[in-house]
Amino acid sequence: MIQDSSNANPNAKNEISIKELITKIQLGLKYLIRNWEIIIAIGFLGGITGTCYAFLKKSQYVASCNFVLEDSKSGAMGQYAGLASLAGINLGGSSNGGIFEGDNIFALYQSRLMIEKTLLAKANFNGKDQLMIDRYIDFKDLRKSMQKDDKLKNMNFGGDPDHFNRHQDSIIKNIVIDINKNSLTVSKPDKKLNIIEVDTKFEDEAFAMQFNNKLVETVNDFYIKTKTKKTAHNVFILQKQVDSVKSVLNNSIGAVASELDAAPNANPSLLTLRVPSQKKQVDVQANTGIYGELVKNLELAKISLRQETPLIQLIDSPVLPLLTEKPSKPKCLLAGFFIATIFCAFFIMVRKAYKNMMR
Repeated sequence: MIQDSSNANPNAKNEISIKELITKIQLGLKYLIRNWEIIIAIGFLGGITGTCYAFLKKSQYVASCNFVLEDSKSGAMGQYAGLASLAGINLGGSSNGGIFEGDNIFALYQSRLMIEKTLLAKANFNGKDQLMIDRYIDFKDLRKSMQKDDKLKNMNFGGDPDHFNRHQDSIIKNIVIDINKNSLTVSKPDKKLNIIEVDTKFEDEAFAMQFNNKLVETVNDFYIKTKTKKTAHNVFILQKQVDSVKSVLNNSIGAVASELDAAPNANPSLLTLRVPSQKKQVDVQANTGIYGELVKNLELAKISLRQETPLIQLIDSPVLPLLTEKPSKPKCLLAGFFIATIFCAFFIMVRKAYKNMMR
């Protein structure tokens, strides 16, 4: 039986050889060359658009702050912890890990809590104190859109953040998202060093500088307080105990003197007359021992607190005039030209392919 050759390879007619592919590419390039005037014209329109963008784009001011962060070293604390352990005292020192170890401080800078605290803080602008968030709303021209909504028309951020309503929280949330996305950068210029750089970029030069300063101050204060919170609380409790025992000790000493004054010339043969003063003297001795141990514990806890307190030393703070960033007109022109040219060529080829398929 003779087999039909047309059924030998049903997918043969759908396969494209390398030669046919090269031919199609050549035809496509010739088709683009025939439409070069349209492509170049669209490219020029894209270049003009890019140039207009460079003219209309507002300048942004960059405020930079560099500081050194040096954490407490577990090795340095080992000596004090060893001495304290001999006396049965636990200094409550930090462990090798923690919520702010390593690069976690970057996340702290970008957290909503820190940015919100910074936005709700006051700063001096042109000799007048103003909330950061009010200044942000003004230079971002958000006030116009807020005036159109009755619920946002007379909104005030001067109250307690814990009692803000849904609309206030929503506005703060959107501002925090925008700042994290477009205006805030936290990084380490050199991975080998503990130098941290905080950059803030805004259209308002005064706001960029004040926001940077306030954010660094807010985050660093929170960082130090959180790192030393446990040990500081221990010092606070020990200090209260020392003051309390000292007060009791003073009263005991006064009571001994009072008992002695009550019987200044007691008969030596009447031992019962000495019992009250001897009891008070026992209280004095016991309270003296307790007071001495508490004072020792307090001093060791203070040493632990000093060791756990991280050192944050500012290196460079933002100063006026700030660095200005503005899109380059030649770069925007070239970028607009090439992007428009590529999109135009792609559109022409897609349209050509669609027409061939519909035939």
